[in-house]
Amino acid sequence: MGWTTNDIPDLSGRTMIVTGANSGLGAETARALARAGAEVVLACRDVAKGEAVAAGLGDRARVRRLDLADLASVRAFAEAVRAEYERIDVLVDNAGVMAVPLRRTADGFEMQIGTNHFGHFALTGLLLDRITDRVVTVSSAMHRIGSIDLDDIDWERRRYERWLAYGQSKLANLLFAYELQRRLTAAGSNVRSIAAHPGYSSTNLQYRSESWHGKIVELVTPIIGQSPQQGALPSLYAATAPDAEPGGCYGPDAFFEMRGHPKRVQSSSRSRDEILARKLWELSERLCSVEYSMP
Repeated sequence: MGWTTNDIPDLSGRTMIVTGANSGLGAETARALARAGAEVVLACRDVAKGEAVAAGLGDRARVRRLDLADLASVRAFAEAVRAEYERIDVLVDNAGVMAVPLRRTADGFEMQIGTNHFGHFALTGLLLDRITDRVVTVSSAMHRIGSIDLDDIDWERRRYERWLAYGQSKLANLLFAYELQRRLTAAGSNVRSIAAHPGYSSTNLQYRSESWHGKIVELVTPIIGQSPQQGALPSLYAATAPDAEPGGCYGPDAFFEMRGHPKRVQSSSRSRDEILARKLWELSERLCSVEYSMP
């Protein structure tokens, strides 16, 4: 029998933040953490939907507005959290968009790299000195189709390809997670940076790509996709398991990592490129105007 939510240890007295917790994997992650006793901050762009999720979790759930596609919102959220909490045990960088048409964030970033990577990069940097246990970054198996173009990361010169842009953003998630762990280790910090991916999960993310590819995905997802509850398990393992390894990546254990129970998995060689990771980090600090201070 594989690892399930029944294996989550008692989280009483611990505080955790989950981005994108108003639906899908984020909602299931928040529910499981709260049921295990944690106080959970549901960081949501859609506060009303977040409140609907929180209503079933009692007084252990708090909803705060966070729009990762707007760095002003990221800063406002971080300031509010810092004013309210002296300590954050775990940050789960879960929220994301997938294969959307070419759009720009409030700061001019391509929407997928801006939301999935830059927004979370800024958020983590602004809260890192309050985090005591671990940062979990949720990527995707689709990182394997991605490549990082540091000279045109926002698709201003290249012809926009929505799935390649998604792959770029998910590759950026892994490069960030691994580089964060290297920097934490170099600083002598006990904080862990861990990556996870959900496999192929049936969530509303699959229904928002607004393309003919998306129509195919909509048809296939209910057939081969696992439930959001199952898809959330790798993130929950990374966030709570005592033996989750610093710098590790966790995903499903069956059917080409598309479904199953959490296990440590191998990401692409490109995701382990330390030179690329360092350059992406430096670019991200500059574009987000966020300079990391290691705890």
